Amino acid sequence: MSTGACQPLYHDIRAFFDEMNMGIDQQFPVFIVPREALNNAIAGENNDFHHMPETRGLCLSEDQTVNCIMRRPRIGSNRLIGMRTNPQKLTRNCQVTAIVILCGLPRLLTGAILAHELMRAWLRLKGYRNRNPEVEEGIYHVLSKMWLESEMTPSSLTKKAAKPDIEKKLSEFFIHQISNDSFPGMGVATSSCQ
Repeated sequence: MSTGACQPLYHDIRAFFDEMNMGIDQQFPVFIVPREALNNAIAGENNDFHHMPETRGLCLSEDQTVNCIMRRPRIGSNRLIGMRTNPQKLTRNCQVTAIVILCGLPRLLTGAILAHELMRAWLRLKGYRNRNPEVEEGIYHVLSKMWLESEMTPSSLTKKAAKPDIEKKLSEFFIHQISNDSFPGMGVATSSCQ
């Protein structure tokens, strides 16, 4: 998908979140990018937890960390002795700046990645911080799986038509991948939500 072709999908997935009473108030762009741009973005987001050998999507945010002095140092021998610092995350009200997704992926996989990253954005915007990385990644996987399942369900309310067999099989394959991810903790996270 191109960035332009991805926009209707982005709006559909935001509507999916709205239907679950998980609306995202902030507007931010979604870009389809080449591998080099994604790698550069990953380098800038060094505090995030990435478990996949190949990152395919990223939620960019405006976080900064500073080291705060937790214990006042003593001065001795022309140096500071006994100083202890603790990293303190500073955030702004506008935390999510963009979502970037690797180019060259089919619509359903792009949508699953986008649902994953929108869940990350939702948690950031709601102020949920300092979560267990395995639990957090499990939550993102569950939302991706839920979106894929919703795409395969025809509905007169959302005016979704039945999907072609090839899309059903592709969706089943992506759902299988998510359900059987070897990521630590995923078996617990997905099995309780199936």
